[in-house]
Amino acid sequence: MSERDADTEALERTLDYRFRDPSLAALALTHPSLAYETDGSRGNERLEFLGDAVLGLAIAALLYERESGWSEGDLTRARAAIVNRRALAERARALSLHELVRLGRTEERSQGRDKDSILANCFEAVVGALYLDGGLDAALPLVARCFESLLSAGPARRDPKTAFQEWAHATHRRTPSYHTVGDNGVEDGDDRFTVEVRVGGEPYGRGVGRTKRAAEAAAAEQALLRAGEAR
Repeated sequence: MSERDADTEALERTLDYRFRDPSLAALALTHPSLAYETDGSRGNERLEFLGDAVLGLAIAALLYERESGWSEGDLTRARAAIVNRRALAERARALSLHELVRLGRTEERSQGRDKDSILANCFEAVVGALYLDGGLDAALPLVARCFESLLSAGPARRDPKTAFQEWAHATHRRTPSYHTVGDNGVEDGDDRFTVEVRVGGEPYGRGVGRTKRAAEAAAAEQALLRAGEAR
């Protein structure tokens, strides 16, 4: 895949970037369903893995540079709100990746080009390909351009529970669950309830509050901090 084809050239035009190694661009567009049918490989999965990490770093760096007055919690909430499947799929459509992604027969028949999961993964793979081809200098401009509106939206774009849910969906494909693990029975006590939030059974954060709702929000805040450290 060392030569450019029509899809690779179309991707380069929409990215405003010319790949030194066009095979990376072709691989980024190759969904595992097609790769498995043709040669038994896994397509763009490894590039998707790399692109997810690069995207998290790029968003963190852009937020850090732009918002010098934000706390760690502000930065973590903002990043979690920006990097989620729906947002990535929207950016993929804006780049016409729904037209360029290469799918196997089954995914084509099941309208795979309209699936947020496939488009979000393809976007991450493209970011990974840019990074391998030209480093952060190649990936960062695309991320900044695609996410400009969200980067400028302010720190409180999502409540903690929504932000953590979006992160959990994007990272683990699971919905967080909240469990009351303590109730000291003190009416109107600021620390009456203790709630733990879990993803796939694994604890991610604990919070206390006067109400269960407040304790859940505090648990989500702590979980977001852990999620930010893990990226």
